[in-house]
Amino acid sequence: MENLFIEEISKAYDSNRIDIKKGEELVETLSQKLNYYSERYYDFDNPEISDQEYDSLMKSLIFLEEKYPELKKEDSPTSRVGGKALDKFEQYIHERPMLSLSNVFSEEEIRSFDRRVREGCSGEVSYVVEFKIDGLSVGLTYENGKLVVGATRGDGYIGENVTSNIKTIKTIPRNINEKRKLIARGEVYISKEDFLEINRIQQENELTLYANPRNLAAGSLRQLDPKLAAKRPLDIFIFNLENIDELEIEKHSQSFEYMKSLGLKINESYKLCNNIEQVIEYINIWTEKRHDLDYEIDGMVIKVDDIVQREQLGFTAKSPRWATAYKFPAERKKTKLLDIQVEVGRTGNITPTAILEPVRLAGTSVSRATLHNEDYIKEKDIRIGDTVLVQKAGDIIPQIIQVDKEERNGQEEVFTMPTHCPACGEETVRIEGESAVKCINISCPAQIRRGIIHFVSRDAMDIDKMGESIVTSLLDNELIKEISDIYYLNPDDLIKLERMGEKSVSNLMNSIEKSKENELWRLINGLGIKYVGVKGSKMLAKSYRSLDDIMKTSKEDLMNIEDFGNVMSDSLIKFFQEDKNIEIIEKLRRAGLNFNSKEEVNSNAQIFEGMKIVLTGTLPTLKRNDAKKLMEDRGASATSSVSKSTDFVLAGEEAGSKLDKAISLGIKIIDEEIFMKLIGLNSKEEVMEKLGE
Repeated sequence: MENLFIEEISKAYDSNRIDIKKGEELVETLSQKLNYYSERYYDFDNPEISDQEYDSLMKSLIFLEEKYPELKKEDSPTSRVGGKALDKFEQYIHERPMLSLSNVFSEEEIRSFDRRVREGCSGEVSYVVEFKIDGLSVGLTYENGKLVVGATRGDGYIGENVTSNIKTIKTIPRNINEKRKLIARGEVYISKEDFLEINRIQQENELTLYANPRNLAAGSLRQLDPKLAAKRPLDIFIFNLENIDELEIEKHSQSFEYMKSLGLKINESYKLCNNIEQVIEYINIWTEKRHDLDYEIDGMVIKVDDIVQREQLGFTAKSPRWATAYKFPAERKKTKLLDIQVEVGRTGNITPTAILEPVRLAGTSVSRATLHNEDYIKEKDIRIGDTVLVQKAGDIIPQIIQVDKEERNGQEEVFTMPTHCPACGEETVRIEGESAVKCINISCPAQIRRGIIHFVSRDAMDIDKMGESIVTSLLDNELIKEISDIYYLNPDDLIKLERMGEKSVSNLMNSIEKSKENELWRLINGLGIKYVGVKGSKMLAKSYRSLDDIMKTSKEDLMNIEDFGNVMSDSLIKFFQEDKNIEIIEKLRRAGLNFNSKEEVNSNAQIFEGMKIVLTGTLPTLKRNDAKKLMEDRGASATSSVSKSTDFVLAGEEAGSKLDKAISLGIKIIDEEIFMKLIGLNSKEEVMEKLGE
């Protein structure tokens, strides 16, 4: 591990035992490692080590280059800002270099930064502290009020021109009321909620999960086709005016109100601090509360507020002297790996999962962690019985970072992927070029079970009285063998099942009958066509009049549908060429399911038109999705974060930090009872009057 390498260097130079020959070897090794890890982070959006580990390597190289200046090369990682511009995009030379920030990891280092600042400039120093959004840094250039360029940071001097993709982000205005040239810098990100939803769809389709929101945001913004970027829920916070000196603004804190007046989206959680103790106090607050935010932050940025003082302090080769970033320590915990279990997905992928001794991490109890695939387990040498270090990737997905091999006692078991499917006993295969071990038996009961559970789920046919336990019971008692059998169930057979009384059977049969009238997209999604999730199903139902039309379509026609590419189109065509699938569809037709598209008509009065509503906490009776639909059907934008532009907050139990922020901003807060009264009103005027009471 890199920690051991860093420790070796640390011991050596603490005792001053590095001669120039050894120093030359270490500089070469460190440079290679830093170049590799930098490339993984910036160019491939796939970091392999933590910020702390990377920073320790960087500090070691800085130390050696200062000790032996003759060893420093022109292209040293210590002089480079970020990644390189990829060849697939047009390169863009930044008019103002987009430099990176130095990093600090402790209160002591924050105070050292403050001492250097006060020694380097005149007068009292005030700081602005902001969230360090974990996303992709971009520069926006406006000329004569129009957005002309959107570019990634790249190496700080040359970035990628991604203007077409930038323009798909709804929160970035294409026009502003400022005729002078304006160069703004911001961070493109994806919210936690959207990230989890996208990963849910990836998992549903047995595709690789995204490691964290930053990787997903960066990858989305770097799509060659703007249509692909547009379908991702990208957002942005603007945090700096790069040419502030040309805009007659004297304080960084003043620039936020100016940017906001132009329609640029800022993060309003910044704080003006009169001294470094206030800075540390504010950082400590958010170190504890950061998990309550709807987006990922990986630290706090400290900036000198006064622009003249910034000019006095100047820059190093790669970062400003007037700013630094405090990085939150990644929360990691040791625990015991009790077992590795495998699960067969509905497309046959066999996925290993770590079963852990429960441990509290990033605000939740963690007892399972993804192990991805066989290669991941071998690479990290993970064994059953190991003491492992667990971290939440992006503070969201639990994963095993490393094994504490010193804790091994010889009782640990090496894990091997099953040679035969644990569900059907058929031999498993690993297709060349793929990482997944698969069961290719289409009659595998585990695949059938997962397929049926998907079919009845909320995002498919929504048979709400049929959960996993009932599906398993129906399969075990041989009352169903595949999805179409659900519609031929006999109530007399169901009543014989354990815990199924007359009322339960009646409710289940009613729910099954009701699902026959579902919109077409639900049936398409329920069929479980690989790569075609909820969004793809809705696009198909919108583009075709019936399932029969979809079954007869061509790849050429499919490729004209928004978001449909080669992979999705080929998968759909292949699905409808399988005799087994056609037999099931015909059986569903005979059962009376709706095969036709329905034109959705929203007849609700637009009483919330143009309003921004935030839902937080658990409501007494309404489910979150139902409440959001009630809002959106009446013209509201159901937003995830509270700001000054929020019209009101609908709060339930355990509302948390959103409620606190709403109170501090003086925003109207209502409960479910008042919300339902609003729903019964006929106009926005009546709503405003009711909210004013």
